[in-house]
Amino acid sequence: MNLSKNHLEELRHAMEILENPGIIAKITNIFGQPIEKALEFLPKNIHEKIGSITETALLKAADTAIFTMKDTPNTQPSNWWHKISVATSGAVGGFFGLPALAVELPISTTIMLRSIIDIARSQGESISDPNVKLACLEVFALGGNSESDDASESGYFAARIALTKTMAEAANKLAGKTIAGEGASAIINFISKIASRFSIQISEKVTAQAVPAIGAAGGAILNTLFIDHFQDMAKGHFIVRRLEKVYGEETVRHAYEEMLKR
Repeated sequence: MNLSKNHLEELRHAMEILENPGIIAKITNIFGQPIEKALEFLPKNIHEKIGSITETALLKAADTAIFTMKDTPNTQPSNWWHKISVATSGAVGGFFGLPALAVELPISTTIMLRSIIDIARSQGESISDPNVKLACLEVFALGGNSESDDASESGYFAARIALTKTMAEAANKLAGKTIAGEGASAIINFISKIASRFSIQISEKVTAQAVPAIGAAGGAILNTLFIDHFQDMAKGHFIVRRLEKVYGEETVRHAYEEMLKR
């Protein structure tokens, strides 16, 4: 079944969002220098620490946001309210610097996840569905590179394919349970997969924030860039999912890949 003209336009819009340059390019454009130059400011073994902090932040965000938001599909998302909130947390984190990451990141990640859920609901998703809960977390894996990505796939679908097995296992365990409940190992495994990708982007944020001149104002800007990025990823992701429900996953993916070739 072919997509209608309107749905093809929606899919093209989603593709342009999902395949755009990652957060590192946006940070570089704002601050005017390659982030790699700031690496000298970071302590040794920082990436390992960031990975651990990121996974903890995602676990806390999942338990706080996913299980507390109301199931109200087709409501308008509060994108600006979430941007203001996450910018405020970024300003605090920027003021106190790297030591504040373990406190600031769970807060900003929770706000971003709530915004992602908001966008999912605006596209008709039901947050009571375990697969939708996990699809919201999946957004944090989008827009970052991974060695496991297949060069023949779009970045977006490569990320989804890489998570397929662990997402299915987690969905089977998630219904009616919290992160700390029965079946938690499958859910934690899924979140660990997400964290391995999300931490790449957090490392880029921390690297930029390590520049002494960044400070509180820079922390607010960085967090605003981050939530803007993931709001975009969420919009594209849930447009694709909505169209998949109409035409089937294979049809939508084929149309998407064809658009990339043009």
